[in-house]
Parts: sequence; C-alpha cells; structure tokens
Amino acid sequence: MTSYQEEKLLVRRYFEALERATPRQVNDVLEEFTADGYSWRGVYPFRELKGAVAVAETFWIPFLTSVKKVQRRQDIFMAGTNEVSGEKWVMSMGHLMGLFDEDWMGIRRTGKMINLRYAEFHCVEDGKITQTGLFVDLIGFMLQAGVNPLPPSTGSYFVYPGPRNHDGLLFEDAPETEGIKTLNLVNQMVNDLSELNKSGKMGCPPELLEQTWEEDMIWYGPGGIGASYTISRYQMQHQLPFREGLKDKKFNGHVCRFAEGAFACFFGWPNLSNTPIGGFLGLPGGEVKADMQVVDVYYRRGDKLTENWVLIDIPYWLKQQGLDIFERTQAVMNPIL
Repeated sequence: MTSYQEEKLLVRRYFEALERATPRQVNDVLEEFTADGYSWRGVYPFRELKGAVAVAETFWIPFLTSVKKVQRRQDIFMAGTNEVSGEKWVMSMGHLMGLFDEDWMGIRRTGKMINLRYAEFHCVEDGKITQTGLFVDLIGFMLQAGVNPLPPSTGSYFVYPGPRNHDGLLFEDAPETEGIKTLNLVNQMVNDLSELNKSGKMGCPPELLEQTWEEDMIWYGPGGIGASYTISRYQMQHQLPFREGLKDKKFNGHVCRFAEGAFACFFGWPNLSNTPIGGFLGLPGGEVKADMQVVDVYYRRGDKLTENWVLIDIPYWLKQQGLDIFERTQAVMNPIL
C-alpha cells in the first residue's frame, strides 16, 4: 500500500505555519515549504504565478492584510497519486474564516466574520511543494459582503457544510481499494458526460446521472449558481440552464485527478470550453467562446456519489467575454464624482 503520510504531514505543517504568520512573514513560510521553480495556479485575477515571492505578494499578503485572524476550517483533507501524471498530491477543502476589516479586490470591508470558500491542491515532490492549485469562491465572498455582481442565482448559496458523516479529514491513509472504487465511479461519470458533450445534445436524461449519482445527491455550486438538492432539482437549477445556455461544450481533461477512501477530486486548466448563447447565469449570449477552470470534490456512499462540492472560476469565464466583475464592482462602489 502506498503511503502518503510524509506528504500529508508536510502540507499540514505548511497550513499551520501559514495560519500563524503575519503578512510580513508569509513569504518566509512559502520559501520554507516550496521548491525552486514553484508553480501556482489560481482564479482570476491571480491566474498563473511563479515562485514564492510572487504568490505571497499577489495573493496571500493582500488577503491576510484585509481579512484578519484567518482560520483554516477544513472539511476534507486527502491525498493520492495523480492518475494524469503520476505525482503525489494533497487536497484540502473548506473555508478560510476571518474578520473582513480592510477592503479587498474592490469589495468594501464589513468588519464582520466572513468565509472564503476554497479547494487547494498541492503536488509534493522530494519533501517540497512544487505545484499548487488554489481555487477560491470570490463571488461567494462578495455575496457575504453584500455585493451581488450577477442576476439572482438558480440555486441557493450559503456557507456550505462538509460531508454529511463528518469523515472527510483523512489524516491517516485510507484503504487503497476504497479509493479505487471512488475513482472508477467518478471516471465513469466524467466519461458519460464527455460523450454527451460530443453528441451535441443540449439536454441530459436524468437516467444518465442516475448511473453514478444518488437520487438525493447534494450539489454545492459556486456563488452565482448556488446549491441544489436531488437530481431533479440539480437539473432544474443548474444542469439544464448550463447545458441549454451553452453550446460547443468540450471537455479538455484534467491537470490532477485522484481519490482516497470515499472521496475524489480533480481540477483542469481549463476543464471545459463552451460558447454562451443566452440564459446561463441569467446573462445574454454573445457567442464568445470561453474556457472554464473547474474543481470537483466528490463523496461516495456505497456504489453511488452522494455529495459534490464545485468551484468554477466564473469571474475568469466572464472576463474572457469582456466583463470584469471586480473592475465593475470597484467603479460602482467607489465612483469618481
């Protein structure tokens, strides 16, 4: 059985050091735990960064300066071998909770508690973090701060819980056989949906999802879309608006995909390409092809998937079509008169 204890311990030590660090100390923490040539991927407007200094100055220092006393509230922690390229990766999912005391990204401070929803992937090689994918739900953050950059969502957005059985923190390695079951099920689902995209069909028969999903699946979508409960409501509140409002849907593959125990996760760069024709997110079409960076984290119960946490870099998808929600928010909230 492959062990992931060294990799898990390294990432846990990194998280602890980062949580203790002041903004001035963040660069030292990153320098300690990351390798030379460190590669970082994040949501818009951060995108791709190289090296500890760039990551500290672009994301962590501004965030920790604006949101004070940050706690990492993990719901899922897992590790595995990336089936795409063979390295060992560690994934953490949950919320970064703190006090929103200084403006950030053009969003006005509230002086109140706030949660930044995240999923963070780390590739660990030779005792160092060599790659990171940090996906945060910036629209969800904006909604908590009282700013809604989009029309009303089809689902319900709130501060999402972790897995129903509260068993997502896999600090000890889970049996490999359980992870294989989970990953096989996720891959079956990915293949089913990829074939549907290739067919050009805009809808999706519910029985296709029923092959891999429980009827009472809970789908926790990003801010701007929201969460849905049961296959039928998921289709009504997200899948059909997505499928019917976008054409030329193409699956581009994943950077990282692995499973441990009853959990599986993946992200792509980009996962999907599509062209909006009107309706998705309550917005008009425009016919501008755009890429989507997506994170999925799954929880299996028995032989079906029962919960799914999803992050989509919607701000980047909109930016490619000419709408920068952060520039617009800043202009609206801080007008030059």
